[in-house]
Amino acid sequence: MKVHMLTTIDNPYDPFEQWDEWYAWDLRSGYNTPAYLARIVKTSSDLSDADDHKEIEAAIDEIVELNVLGIYRKITKDIEIGTS
Repeated sequence: MKVHMLTTIDNPYDPFEQWDEWYAWDLRSGYNTPAYLARIVKTSSDLSDADDHKEIEAAIDEIVELNVLGIYRKITKDIEIGTS
């Protein structure tokens, strides 16, 4: 499954593998990227996981397209979903 994250061009950390470091750096830089994404995304607890991921990706795409500050970028990673 492809999972998408929003990051900035100057953040040296990988939000997939180094979330705590990535988040601390983002906050210290004054971006607060997760809160920005939360303000844009149109999601609901009524959505399926797949639809929720689509809405998050759409919000990331919107932020990257507008990119008023010129700092945002979308990164993608294939995540294997385990089966029990």
